[in-house]
Amino acid sequence: MDAPRILSVGELTSHLKRLLDGDSLLADVWVRGEISNFHHHTSSGHMYFTLKDAAAKEAVSQIRTVMFRGANQRLGGWVPKDGDRVVANGNVTVYDRDGQYQFYVREMQPDGVGALYLAFEQLKRKLAEEGLFDQAVKRDLPLLPRRVGVVTSPGGAALRDIVTVARRRFPNVHIVISPVQVQGLGAAEDIIRGLQLLDARDDIDVIILARGGGAVEELWAFNDETLARVIRSTRHAVVTGVGHETDVTIADLVADKRAATPSNAAEMAVPDKAELARRTGILAGRLERACRSGLDRKRREAENLSGSTVLAHPGRGILDGRRQGVDQLAVRLEGRFRGLVRQAGLHFQGLAGRLEALSPLAILGRGYALCLRPDGSLIRTVTAVAAGDSVEVRVRDGLIDCEVVGARPDDGPVVRTGRGE
Repeated sequence: MDAPRILSVGELTSHLKRLLDGDSLLADVWVRGEISNFHHHTSSGHMYFTLKDAAAKEAVSQIRTVMFRGANQRLGGWVPKDGDRVVANGNVTVYDRDGQYQFYVREMQPDGVGALYLAFEQLKRKLAEEGLFDQAVKRDLPLLPRRVGVVTSPGGAALRDIVTVARRRFPNVHIVISPVQVQGLGAAEDIIRGLQLLDARDDIDVIILARGGGAVEELWAFNDETLARVIRSTRHAVVTGVGHETDVTIADLVADKRAATPSNAAEMAVPDKAELARRTGILAGRLERACRSGLDRKRREAENLSGSTVLAHPGRGILDGRRQGVDQLAVRLEGRFRGLVRQAGLHFQGLAGRLEALSPLAILGRGYALCLRPDGSLIRTVTAVAAGDSVEVRVRDGLIDCEVVGARPDDGPVVRTGRGE
């Protein structure tokens, strides 16, 4: 009978370690448990704790756990503590010195957050490492946009809020809407399509990407990786206003500007016309005061020279000529200044006129009218109405309530039906 092989403690430990390291399940395993005996080492930055089954009332299964500094720095500011229930990912192996098996954690999150949170954090970390969120790659918004593109749902409150705020701040601004689906299956692809359609236009100056508030699942289309990369690659600056102030999506993080709400996005993208006029007036006033101050200083210098004893008699003719030259220069400078101010005013009026001409309301001001149903929808053809129908006619300064007596196509006879017969 052969003698049994006798192993040293180290050999036995090494054998167990090889067995555990060779197990594919233990190389990448998720574990749910409750933290106890938590210790965050101040010098190394590593975290040491025990994971145990929280539901057990008698014999409690537990495993010693380590999360090294490089891994726990990705917790995003969250510091675990005793009693926290968590879900952790890592590998199980044997610690040679103590001969005990340990769980080495690579990722960890509070239990109950769910798969969406995990997917969000993983994508957020990936794009951050690629530099897509860096402030250095983000663009400034235009000072005076002529056309603002809006990517959102055509029937949502977000669009109404954006239009209301934009028209209040700068009535001449022209808004181009790219209607899209903002939640549900295929929403991310639809948003990408709408964004690319606006970005391909040369007459768009800035793009707003927005939707109203909702649950995490409803906002999930804005956490799409492809959408994030498209936002970063657009020619025009993008402002996001997704959900409420507490809602943060991947699209918000990658956009050039992130607004708390759709209304706030409109405030960021569209300047306040009254404020621009006020600032222009202030700058013009400063320029005028500076010029007048310079003129007064030159006049005083000329007067001091004219009263000089040395120049009283010998240089009287020269001094008079210089004084006259100073006066002429003053007149020319003042005239030049007034011309610049007038030119700036005309330029500003020209810009305002161009923006006014682009406004849909300007069309009504030229004598045109819109014929609408009582629900506000536009009547485009005579076949859409019948005698007796109530319609509204919108003109420049209000609405005219009308009743249809008859309708005819171009060069056709009047057709009267109903009460008109």
